Amino acid sequence: MTELTYTGVPASVLRIAAIATRHAYVLKRSPHRLFDVVMWPVVDTMLFGSIGVFASRSAHGAAQVPLYLLAGIVLWHVVYQAQIALSTGFLEETWSRNLLNLFTTPTREWEYMAGVALFGLVKLAVGVGAVAVIAWTVYSFQITSLGFGLLPVVVLLMAIGMAISLFVIGLVLRFGSGAEALAWGILFGIMPISGVFYPVSALPWLIRPLARILPTTHTFVVGQTLARGEPMPWGELGIALGTTAVLVVLAFGYASWMLRVFRERGYVTRYS
Repeated sequence: MTELTYTGVPASVLRIAAIATRHAYVLKRSPHRLFDVVMWPVVDTMLFGSIGVFASRSAHGAAQVPLYLLAGIVLWHVVYQAQIALSTGFLEETWSRNLLNLFTTPTREWEYMAGVALFGLVKLAVGVGAVAVIAWTVYSFQITSLGFGLLPVVVLLMAIGMAISLFVIGLVLRFGSGAEALAWGILFGIMPISGVFYPVSALPWLIRPLARILPTTHTFVVGQTLARGEPMPWGELGIALGTTAVLVVLAFGYASWMLRVFRERGYVTRYS
């Protein structure tokens, strides 16, 4: 027999509506949770759409697609592994409820970050090495063919990845565990705008101005230019260096600010 309320609506319907409303309120108070819902369709559309535009423009462009894809995926894992290593290193402390213990030790913030970054370099070498070996053995693509110009590209991408992870750490400190999804997805939101697998000219014209202010865009242009066997584009390298330096300064400033707020407001109790 169906249980009815005084309004004549079945009680089960009201309970279902209440649960849905509860989740709607959570989403309203935590808009960063929309990231998973909205970002992936947008990323897929822009990424594969731009690859299609690049491949269809000319026979010359189609011939370069494999080169752009292989160089892009190897270099992409440099920035991705750098970002995810530092982000998950911090998140591990929250998952294990170890933040309070960590703050009671004499360890300074930069010492902790340096320790996590050091171990992250090991994971970075393993992850990127695996991708490079597969690209070489299966597709005969040698990332070392980029020459010594590869070194500044790798350094810049590592710096960018670590800077982005500092933004993620700051968001987790401020908004709690609900912001952890950004650790896995924020970089993929930047990927299609950065022209990792195609030139910026393949992007929709509305997106191009945004792409040109990102340090990732100019760094990947340098890598793609070297992969084509062309000389080092010093202008692009200079822009990449300058924009990366600005990003690193902003990331350190934001993470330090959020850490101060975290301590002053007692947010550490969320993880104890």
